[in-house]
Amino acid sequence: MKKILMGLAAAGVAMTMSSAANAAECGEVSIADWNWPSGELMAAVDKFILENGYGCTVELIPGATMTTFASMNEKGVPNIAGELWINAVREPLNAAMDEGRLISAKAGPITDLGEGWWVTPAWKEAHPELDTVVKIIERPDLFPYKEDPSKGAFITCPSGWGCQLTNNNLFRAFDMEAKGWALVDPGSAAGLDGSMAKAAERGEPWFGYYWAPTAMIGKYNMQLVPFGVDFVGAEHWDGCIVKDDCADPQPSSWTKSEVHTVVTKDFADKGGDMMEYLGNRVYPGSVMGAMLVYMGDNQAGGEDAAIEFLASYEDVWTAWVPADVAAKVKGAL
Repeated sequence: MKKILMGLAAAGVAMTMSSAANAAECGEVSIADWNWPSGELMAAVDKFILENGYGCTVELIPGATMTTFASMNEKGVPNIAGELWINAVREPLNAAMDEGRLISAKAGPITDLGEGWWVTPAWKEAHPELDTVVKIIERPDLFPYKEDPSKGAFITCPSGWGCQLTNNNLFRAFDMEAKGWALVDPGSAAGLDGSMAKAAERGEPWFGYYWAPTAMIGKYNMQLVPFGVDFVGAEHWDGCIVKDDCADPQPSSWTKSEVHTVVTKDFADKGGDMMEYLGNRVYPGSVMGAMLVYMGDNQAGGEDAAIEFLASYEDVWTAWVPADVAAKVKGAL
């Protein structure tokens, strides 16, 4: 019995030392806690998995695209930016990666994301032949504007949003006014969401701008419409389409939205297994949409949403990590 107890004690010490070694190997990690729901969820999931699966000590640091990138680039903090939309920082990010300060751990950590023009699933099902923006804009009669039913309603961004300029210029580029369309300003974010929700719930047609991943797109299963024309090129898009003084906008598809998980060199150097985890970590768009609906309906923050995700989508996240790490994470739920 004495030998058995001594053996168990030794095993316990070994396990403790192993856990301590894992924690020491990972050490302290800081993660950007974004100020939008999908980024908040991803940060909380990363925190839970890195702490419980890899023995890290994790700090969440409030972040936003521009300020987080600047801090990572200049100070090396935070270590991980899980959902960095790079269009806003493409040139300085490329420079930072070329110089080795920052590394992309994963391009596309969420599928089916981006901006563009959307319709309801019911409308798409009823009109399968109108499968591009170019085709839809020939049929303004299918989206009657309530204030002037002789025109079709295209719902743009509220005044003051950057995307309003882009939509206004594309509206001109496709000559939509001459084709019988009205450019409708919803007035606010609530107005934009309300117009979509009302149409989707009543089975009415809706055609307008939105972006994903968002709770609205997930809740109503809104359908992104391909433009049916090639992208005009970065020079014209950045130099004209997105500006208020674009004299001659040309027809174009929406510029590609790119999201990366970006890490600092220090983290990449010591990351090892954690870098492999980040490289494997991809949220299917449908799953992220469902989680954003959950967060909205339940007023859930990142921490609660992370527990819900880990409990409900085990088949998704267990594919990101080795079996022993998955077992530790499940044991901590």
